[in-house]
Amino acid sequence: MKEQQEEKPIYEESALNDNDNTPWYGVQLYGLKSKELSAYLTEKAIESFVPMHEVVAIDSKGKRKHELRPVISNLIFIKKLEDDKVLTATIDEYYKGHYYIIRKVRGSREYYKIPARQMKEFMIMCDPNLMMKKYLSEKEAKLKKGDRVKVTHGPLKGLEGRLVRASGKYYLLKEIPGMAVMIKVTRWCCEKTE
Repeated sequence: MKEQQEEKPIYEESALNDNDNTPWYGVQLYGLKSKELSAYLTEKAIESFVPMHEVVAIDSKGKRKHELRPVISNLIFIKKLEDDKVLTATIDEYYKGHYYIIRKVRGSREYYKIPARQMKEFMIMCDPNLMMKKYLSEKEAKLKKGDRVKVTHGPLKGLEGRLVRASGKYYLLKEIPGMAVMIKVTRWCCEKTE
């Protein structure tokens, strides 16, 4: 009976362990068109990701409806292409310079490359179907203290992040440039890493 209660991961393990090591960029837009830009990039065969969450909206007739909206309306993550000039030219075709690719250091010309595994874990944790999660700004995430851990049991098995405490509960915190996500986890299911 105990074996049947073991929760299966909420993702395919092969998704985290595939051979695709292509990094991602965080892109801040000077407008609120992250969903539209994502659709445009998909047409151009460029992979992108916009963190979404479900909100309750009231339509013109006063009825409540659930819809997916971007967590941060001006932030999109784009998978790196072989040539950064091709990527910027493609974004310029749609957005005409009204964006900023997050840099490694302020004032630097080098873009911050989000490692593929870190981005995959972040995308898993942003799944709108997962409950008990909180989104944080980059500044708020930096204020959180916690040990680096790897989840060893349950539906989040294999994910890595920092174990932090908020409101008397434990969360797995995953940070990437521009934002962070915390998802509720049992601390007994985590193992400290270096």
